Amino acid sequence: MSTPRARLLIRDAQVVDPDGVRRANVLVEGDRILDADAPATAACREVLDASGLLLMPGVIDDQVHFREPGLEYKEDLASGSRACARGGVTTFLEMPNTRPATTTCGLLHEKLERAGRCALVNYGFFIGATTTNLADLRAADRTPGIKIFIGSSTGDLLVDEQAALERIFAGVTLPITAHCEDEATVRANAARLAGTTDVRDHSRIRDHAAALIATKRGVGLALRHGRRFHVLHVSTGAEVDFLRTVPPGLVTAEACLHHLWFTVEDYARLGSRVQMNPSIKTRDDVRALWAGLHDGTIQVVATDHAPHTLEEKARPYPESPSGLPAVENSLALMLDAAHRGLCTLPEIVRWMCEAPARTWDVVDRGRIAAGYFADLVLVDPGRTRVIRDEAQITKCGWSPWAGQSVTGWPVCTLVNGRIVFREEAGGAPWFAAAPAGREVTFDHARGGWWAGT
Repeated sequence: MSTPRARLLIRDAQVVDPDGVRRANVLVEGDRILDADAPATAACREVLDASGLLLMPGVIDDQVHFREPGLEYKEDLASGSRACARGGVTTFLEMPNTRPATTTCGLLHEKLERAGRCALVNYGFFIGATTTNLADLRAADRTPGIKIFIGSSTGDLLVDEQAALERIFAGVTLPITAHCEDEATVRANAARLAGTTDVRDHSRIRDHAAALIATKRGVGLALRHGRRFHVLHVSTGAEVDFLRTVPPGLVTAEACLHHLWFTVEDYARLGSRVQMNPSIKTRDDVRALWAGLHDGTIQVVATDHAPHTLEEKARPYPESPSGLPAVENSLALMLDAAHRGLCTLPEIVRWMCEAPARTWDVVDRGRIAAGYFADLVLVDPGRTRVIRDEAQITKCGWSPWAGQSVTGWPVCTLVNGRIVFREEAGGAPWFAAAPAGREVTFDHARGGWWAGT
């Protein structure tokens, strides 16, 4: 009897599920998981010894900015997807503020074609809302949803007029997500602090009130129009408190790594490296975000990977741009958080794998289960390494976490059953030469988070 074609047995792994950790063998056939609890003697072509390692679903990062087209010198789809593979991220969902912005179905499909030619991991792209593109938002397909910049953008992508927001929420069927900072509050604060060159003022300009006002506005629109709504990068404890009062059914939320790690005290050490929109806040806000994750008020952990060159970041404030790279270190940082007792391994899988898939109706990804795509990451939970700028895969070549010692690192990443990254002797990264990523499919008819999986 011949061995089945293209079968891979991942043997003796500690499999991390949303509900616990179990020792198991996982059998992969082609691009799918054939058996999530296979016998050690299962017929296969190849065996991957996972003894001493964790096996997790690949991370789904639902908020990245890979800068292509228009700003490829900062990052592009090829370099960004390699950074994903290095970090155990097997699917990215990219935001529309490229040049040109992704505001038409044609531009959305063009991005999908670009990624198909080079992406090492799976991909999807949001379509951006403007005050005038409702027809495209209604016609859009092959997308996780609609992104609105309720503040913190320029040109056509800034939508802060109430009438335009009402039209969008009333007129579309796709899920909506938004950058929530109140533009009027930000502008008033900027006028009050006009002439400042102190980067610490960034958190005074983009303050707690700006975040809370816009989050309340977006949630109010969603509840009024019965529209699914995801609050990106919650940054304040006040938002967490407010979100706890929102009836379940339509609204989800996420936290980003920089808001879980950094505070206004870090400006003295890191300067514009931690300049972000929304801005970093206080220690109390960091504690509140972790509490919101633990009690389910916040469901998703993402990166908002938004790279700029160090030369750009070195400009005097406010000429320095907001944004930082994170995608290749996000899982390792969360594993280190688990090592330090801030969370558990199953929580990481819930927040970074299962919840993004459920939130955006991603088909057959985000879990280790029979029939699901074999998007998997092997992790060495005892490996300790210091993050260094010179070791970064992202094109911008730096990390705000540079110098931090981290315990727990991805050592092998599979996308659609293919190994796309592995750590070789001495820690050198190996990457697959050919693109392995595929366009993610979305089943929006099944109703999102509260409809279950």
